[in-house]
Amino acid sequence: MSKDSTDAAFCMTFQKLAEKLETDLKTGLGADEVKKRLEAHGPNRLRRQKKKSALAILLHQFKSIIVLLLTAAAVMSFVMGDIAEGVAIAFVLILNAAIGFISEFKATRSIEALMHIAEVRTQVRRGGEVRMIDAHELVPGDVVILEAGDVVTADLRLSEASNLHADESVLTGESAPVTKNTEPVDKESALGDRLSMAFKGTAITQGAGEGIVTATGMETELGRISDLAQNAEGEVAPLERRLDKLGHRLVWLTLALAALTIVAGILRGHDVAIMVQTGVALAIASVPEGLPVVATLSLARGMLRMSQRNALITRLSSVETLGATTVILTDKTGTLTENRMTVVRYLLATGDVDVEACAATEGPEPYSPMAWALRIGALCNNAVLGDGSKDSRSGDPMEIALLSVAGDFGASRKSLLEHNPEVKNHAFDPNRKMMATVHRANDGHLFAIKGAPEAVFDVCTKVIGQDGAQDMTDDARQKWIDRNSQAAQDGLRLLALAMKEKASKDADPYESLTLVGLVCLLDPVRADVPHAIEASRNAGVRVVMLTGDHADTAEAIAREASLGDGELSVVESSEIDGFDPKTISEDDRKRILEVDVFARVSPETKLMLVSLFQDAGHVVAMTGDGVNDAPALKKADIGIAMGQRGTQVAQEAADMILQDDAFATIIAAMRQGRTIFDNIRKFVIYLMSCNVSEVLIVGLAVGAGLPMPLLPLQILFLNLVTDVFPAFALGLGKGDENVMTKPPRDPAEAIINRRCWILIGILGALVTISTLGAFACALFWLGLEAGPAATVAFLTLALAQLWNVFNVRDHDAGLLRNEVTRNGYIWGAIALCLGLLGFALWIPPLADLLGLPNPGRDGLVLATAASLVPLFLGQAWIWFAEPSDRGDRG
Repeated sequence: MSKDSTDAAFCMTFQKLAEKLETDLKTGLGADEVKKRLEAHGPNRLRRQKKKSALAILLHQFKSIIVLLLTAAAVMSFVMGDIAEGVAIAFVLILNAAIGFISEFKATRSIEALMHIAEVRTQVRRGGEVRMIDAHELVPGDVVILEAGDVVTADLRLSEASNLHADESVLTGESAPVTKNTEPVDKESALGDRLSMAFKGTAITQGAGEGIVTATGMETELGRISDLAQNAEGEVAPLERRLDKLGHRLVWLTLALAALTIVAGILRGHDVAIMVQTGVALAIASVPEGLPVVATLSLARGMLRMSQRNALITRLSSVETLGATTVILTDKTGTLTENRMTVVRYLLATGDVDVEACAATEGPEPYSPMAWALRIGALCNNAVLGDGSKDSRSGDPMEIALLSVAGDFGASRKSLLEHNPEVKNHAFDPNRKMMATVHRANDGHLFAIKGAPEAVFDVCTKVIGQDGAQDMTDDARQKWIDRNSQAAQDGLRLLALAMKEKASKDADPYESLTLVGLVCLLDPVRADVPHAIEASRNAGVRVVMLTGDHADTAEAIAREASLGDGELSVVESSEIDGFDPKTISEDDRKRILEVDVFARVSPETKLMLVSLFQDAGHVVAMTGDGVNDAPALKKADIGIAMGQRGTQVAQEAADMILQDDAFATIIAAMRQGRTIFDNIRKFVIYLMSCNVSEVLIVGLAVGAGLPMPLLPLQILFLNLVTDVFPAFALGLGKGDENVMTKPPRDPAEAIINRRCWILIGILGALVTISTLGAFACALFWLGLEAGPAATVAFLTLALAQLWNVFNVRDHDAGLLRNEVTRNGYIWGAIALCLGLLGFALWIPPLADLLGLPNPGRDGLVLATAASLVPLFLGQAWIWFAEPSDRGDRG
């Protein structure tokens, strides 16, 4: 038995398939045959992907080039015998790794979630007996028995289907249950159109049936999606790319400075060992030890803020990725819509009735067409509302919607059955496309019928109007057909309602009917979606819809959601299937990138579209809630899953989970992401300008033949204490209030652009001049020894770096009131750092360790006064020079 024999099971008769699989539909497989096939095909389980271990997560924290650079500096310190310096750098590395590890420990395990679908039992016929077995024991050729409420545990070719409906939204994204039958379908049919199949992982919502197992485990459609998710390569976050790029620049800068200083010192006759030690000091000075810690803590803080806004982040760097997003590829069902069928309109002989408008009035007259429509919809129904809660409801979503709307108008099925008890139920007939219930009424029986509009129209001879039943003429029938077509084009799902009264309950339920009207149902757009999409548009972020629904329905939902800018462009998946992002023509690429709605999309198409947008330079956010979305969620720069309606598969494949399923939460999280990038840029400018000043101070002093103004351990103290706390405070800023009215930044833009490098150079130079000036004054004006003079240089540098935090404000912000001065964390950080500097000066053991002899009162006054110079000159630069660079984006 080859796999080829079952690949096209949906397009062959079930009798032919049974013959090929050597299966007897009446008795099922025998025990010996089951054993053989289990050995041949293996258990009905999805291939397990190895979990990302705690060790792997921990090692990931050390992949950054800046972390590797710090590791090299620590090793060099230990080799040189500078144990205190080595221990200090090692502490930074451990702290950074611990923060990142704790934040990322609950990272995605998408394929493990798929395993839960298989851990159920299923009913089969084997050896002529019906029995319950573990789902993993199923083999191709088994005969599976299905009932309402069952989860399908393997791919099945249906051999029996009695009013059988299946919810396939996890696979296809289509919101309404699909009516199944046993008839073969065309070989080119899309997954959602294979009505003769029941697929692993889907749910039976109504009816009963039987099917022949055609595929198990990884050979099922669910297994295929699992394989896609496992092989989909996650993208490196934009922030990680930028920090890595910055790190590579720092590596070369560090090596160049160290080599230049060592060579220059040796040429000036300095001792080789001393110059090597000086080179190490310069290397340490050029590396911002606090950068990894501050970046990690800032992202972790952003993660916490987002969780407070119902957005859970599973990967730390994804916090910032949201701010760089340029396009959102969004699923329809459960994301833009509520994944809940709702009756919105009735088309009656007396006109169209809007449900909300009617509810605002006193309701319909007792025997009006509207009253009959509510009554028939509730009577011809197999669903159960329970107590009204989501968990207590069961049955077809469209039938639940009919019960709900009837109950809202005081016509609950329970009260109706008290007056008209049900005496007979005709299950949905797939050939006639109708169902009927029969009820006792007066001296006879009331037949309540609903079904496909075209089928009901054909058997109606009358129609209910304002004055009772009237004959259904050919012209009248054609008008009803036209009304049905128009409503369908608007994306509505329609059912026709009909009735008749007969003396006998055994009369044919589907002949000589009286048409009551058409009921229009819709999976409504979430109330907050249009506003959220408008906010996305204002932020320069494009929203594109991907759905398994048909084009007409997708377009109607897109219009209601205010998607697109003017005329909507809608494309069905069949038009772009088979396209390869690497070989696609430029014309096709351009056309696809301009589409607003993609309908009938498969998981492969979603993956292709994510890749296509990424190749075009976009940072892609992908939203989804179904199993079919998992591969694309993993491939996207940031995958966003729904927390309430989403499957566990989608949630664990995603980088962010919306706890409230609100599309608007994405916008709030996006604002936080943009703010975080701006804050990261601020503290990188701050840290780099501080480090540039340290490098220049040491390098220029050595070049000028002066004593060493700073010792390596003093540099480490500054980098790890006085630099880190103000930088972290910058990372906690609330940001620009107008950040979501600006376009997203260029994904290729570096953290430090040309304007930022200029500012770093200017601020670093100002701090250098003031520090070396204070050092020279201490030596030659105050007449201090080299040790106390170095303390003056240390204090000048430390205080200047603290005040330097005010020089990284936005250049269009106020001088005294801006995002830095309004940040309470800044003032707290400055107070803390002043206290730590006091400890360093006046706690003898710490002062001795750092090499900081007391410079006296005059030295302290000199250091304090000199430290204010960079603050005043920096503010002057921002005020006079920065506006000319406002248009520069690097």
